[in-house]
This record gives sequence, C-alpha cells and structure tokens, in this order.
Amino acid sequence: MEKEQILHVLSELREKSPKRTFTQSFDLIFNLQGLDLKKPEQKVDFYLNLPHKRGKKITSCAFVDATLEKTARGVFDRLIIKEEFSKWNGKKKEQKKLAEQCTFFVAQTDLMTQVAATFGKVLGPKGKMPNPKAGCVISTTTPLQPLITRLSTLVRVQTKNDLSVKVLIGIETLKDEELADNILAVYNTLLSKLPQEKNNIKNTLLKLTMGPAFKLDTSTKKTEEKKRK
Repeated sequence: MEKEQILHVLSELREKSPKRTFTQSFDLIFNLQGLDLKKPEQKVDFYLNLPHKRGKKITSCAFVDATLEKTARGVFDRLIIKEEFSKWNGKKKEQKKLAEQCTFFVAQTDLMTQVAATFGKVLGPKGKMPNPKAGCVISTTTPLQPLITRLSTLVRVQTKNDLSVKVLIGIETLKDEELADNILAVYNTLLSKLPQEKNNIKNTLLKLTMGPAFKLDTSTKKTEEKKRK
C-alpha cells in the first residue's frame, strides 16, 4: 500500500460521499482470509498508537485506592475509589451507562480482582476492562499524564466473530496527510501480525460513517516499476 494511492482514494471519497450535518469518522476495514479464528493463535488482537490523534475526544475512568486518589484526580475524567465499589454491585444499568460514557478504563494492579468482580460482567463483553496490553493496568508509580497522552492515539485492532477488522482512524476534519499516516500505521502493523501477511488480506476498504466504501489497493506495483526504471 502506498501513501500516494491512499491520498487519491481519500480525495475521491470526500468528493463522492454524501455530506452530513455531523462530523463523520473514517473507518478502515480489512476483510481477511485464510485464518481459522477457532485457533487462538490466528486471532488478531493488538493495540497500536497511531502517528496522529483520531480527532475524537477520549474520556477515561480510573479505579484506584487512597494511594493514587490525589494524583489521579484531575488527570482522569472519572474516578472510582476502592471504597465506592460496593455502591456499584449489581447495578448493571448504571454500569452500562458508565461504559458508554468512557472510552478507556484504568485500574491499579492490586485492584484488578475486585474490579473484575464488580464491573467485569458489564465491561468485559464490551471490551472495556482495564487491559495491561493497552497500558491500562498501572502501579502506584506509573506516570499518569503520559498515559493519558498515549491513550489519545491508541486503537485496538481485533477480529471478533468474523474474518474482518474495523478501525476508526480519524474524523473528517483531519488532514488527508494525517489520515494517510494513520492508515499506513495500521496496515503495516497488521501485516506483521498475520502469518501469511498480504495473502491473509482479501481486501481493504475505507469509508465515512454514513458513506459508501472505497477500495484501497494493497499492491506495490507502482513502487516496483519505479525501482526497475
């Protein structure tokens, strides 16, 4: 996949996609092939920091105890202290609302068992449990502000129940150069995770939230032709 070709598709997509009254997001979709998702080692699931922010504001919630309460307050959008966990027991409706309001959940390492017991049944199925791979399981010495900065560009690339991956890589107010950089970062990282690399990608699509899908060419023929010349 070449940046020049991505920029061409972005230009065409902007021109031909219907205009909406709200700011739409760009979704990057990979349809995969040749993988058996029943085998854990063939599932795709990794986190990636994009070169540029996606443009969507993230909201964060932290589960901490008294040792981190003072430091965490003002850094995270929402703070739930250990002593408050009991108030959330069995309140699925309130927990679902919390899950909708917050993009990322962070927890102290020594509180993870209690967080799972209290919030796991709601956050787990939504893929929002604090995840160490995302850097969201912290110690009392973890620098918190740099964590929030990292989360602002973090995306999860994951196959769920079918052979496809969908990643929000930015919103339409971003520059095409920034969007192209984000697309390339996801594509190149995904390739490195697939056992047969390009052969495991059936096609790659890009679309706005309410717009048609445009195909991205994953070949490098142009680059190879330039090298031969």
